[in-house]
Amino acid sequence: MQPKLIKGGHHQDKRGQIHYNNEFDASAIKRIYTIENIDTSLIRAWQGHSIERRWFSAIQGAFQIKLIKIDDWEKPNPKHKSSIFELNEGLDILCVPPGFVSSIQALKKDSKLLAMSDYLLGEVSDEYRFDKNYFTTQ
Repeated sequence: MQPKLIKGGHHQDKRGQIHYNNEFDASAIKRIYTIENIDTSLIRAWQGHSIERRWFSAIQGAFQIKLIKIDDWEKPNPKHKSSIFELNEGLDILCVPPGFVSSIQALKKDSKLLAMSDYLLGEVSDEYRFDKNYFTTQ
């Protein structure tokens, strides 16, 4: 399974705006939280999960999210190619299947990223972290 961007939309009339994502099935979500980086130079890299699925949506500002599919959780290939996604404010949702690590960088000041997971905090032991310079194809 590969990461997938689920496009949202919006409607505007004299009453205001509605942002929506009618293609997103939220039934698997058990936990939500937000991420706000201290500034645009900070990169939260590389964290991921072998069984947990995650979804991301920029609810304010914009983010660049890089994803790498992991082949070996004990010693992954440091030369893996990353997939790069840019999320802008709205309801586009990036679905990240199990087996990926992510790098998250805010592209605008005061950006806020909504993160969702299909596992509760502490429900499984499935968090992997690698040094931000581990992968050479960032």
